[in-house]
Amino acid sequence: MPETRETAVYTHGHHESVLRSHTWRTAANSAAYLLGSIRPHMKVLDVGCGPGTITADLAALVPDGHVTGLDREPGILAQAAATAAGRGLTNADFAVGDVHALDFPDETFCVVHAHQVLQHVGDPVAALREMRRVTKPGGYVAVRDADYAAMTWHPEVPGLDDWLDLYRRVARANGGEPDAGRRLRSWALRAGFTDVVATSGTWTFATPEERRWWSGLWADRTLASSYAVRAVEGGHVTEEGLRRVSESWREWGAREDGWFAVLHGEILCRKQA
Repeated sequence: MPETRETAVYTHGHHESVLRSHTWRTAANSAAYLLGSIRPHMKVLDVGCGPGTITADLAALVPDGHVTGLDREPGILAQAAATAAGRGLTNADFAVGDVHALDFPDETFCVVHAHQVLQHVGDPVAALREMRRVTKPGGYVAVRDADYAAMTWHPEVPGLDDWLDLYRRVARANGGEPDAGRRLRSWALRAGFTDVVATSGTWTFATPEERRWWSGLWADRTLASSYAVRAVEGGHVTEEGLRRVSESWREWGAREDGWFAVLHGEILCRKQA
């Protein structure tokens, strides 16, 4: 197996408040820009698959093909496998791996997909080169990442500005790039791609249910996840500061005029034959 070269720390971890968000993700709400290029026979690699909800959707779209879900954390792969099995999917498997050193031969997959991954890796250009290496000529590398600095909301609860500043500092201290979305096309060009379609997509949280869900998971994540631990241990904030940020999330979520938008950058890269 190739030597692992990961240098970044995954900021969020796998606390329940994190998985609350990850298990909500589907191919429809997180990979719509890719779906028009999927064909039933394709062999797909889903990098950073987490609990496997997108992976399972992709497997359902390639009934004559196969999907491999890849993640660095062995524990989360059991949940991913259960997700696929619970849907009766037999064309998916799961493996531990590092996107910087993929343990697959050249030109193995028709599609290599990564959702919210490159913002957390130590060398996103090297990761894209590896993704390109294992993609067949004529195949696709598809990547989508949020851009934290471009997130916007109403009303302007002051503590949310503190949250955004804190999160970006913690993520960068962990070796990642929280504003990855705007950089994806640049990284792809540096990785050697010449056919790159760059788009954007959003998640919007505005209904009472959406506000309650989004604010609640961030309020909890701010106090109890790996992100919270790293924020305090890294000297970025005190525990009292985290409590204030968490309370600000709940204040925003309770506002009937609340609205929050998450901007994502997207790239669909065709590997030249």
